[in-house]
Amino acid sequence: MIFKKIYRIFIFPYTIFLLYLMFIGFGREQHEANIVRLLPLVSTILFVQNTTSWESIIINLFGNIIMFIPFGFLGWLNAKYFSFKKLIVDFLSALIIVEALQYLTRLGVFDIDDLALNSLGVWIGFQMRKFIDHFQF
Repeated sequence: MIFKKIYRIFIFPYTIFLLYLMFIGFGREQHEANIVRLLPLVSTILFVQNTTSWESIIINLFGNIIMFIPFGFLGWLNAKYFSFKKLIVDFLSALIIVEALQYLTRLGVFDIDDLALNSLGVWIGFQMRKFIDHFQF
C-alpha cells in the first residue's frame, strides 16, 4: 500500500520537525521560571479568554491536535500499535518525557492540556488508519 510506504519515509523527519517546533520554533525563549499546568482545561480556557486573535486560538488548539494525527498511524510500522491502548500508553510516556524536558529546560511549559489535545490527535489518526486499512486504499 502506497500510504504505508510514504508513512515510513515521512514519520521520522516529521518527528524531528515537531520536536524542533516544541523546543526551538515559534521564536521560543527560555522562561524565567519552570511552569507546570496540571488542572485540565484551565490553561486552554484562560488562553481562549485572554487571546484577542482567533487565528492564534485556532493555531494553538487545532495545531496541538492536527500535528499529532500522524502518530495514530504507527500501527503501520509496528503491529503492537494496532491496539489503541498500547499506542496511547507509549505515546503518552514519550510525550510526558518531552513535556518534562520543556519544563526542565524552561523552553516550554508542562501542560496537561497539551497531553489531552495531542492524544486527541493520535486518536483521530488511529481512527483514520483503521478506516484506510478497512478499505485498503
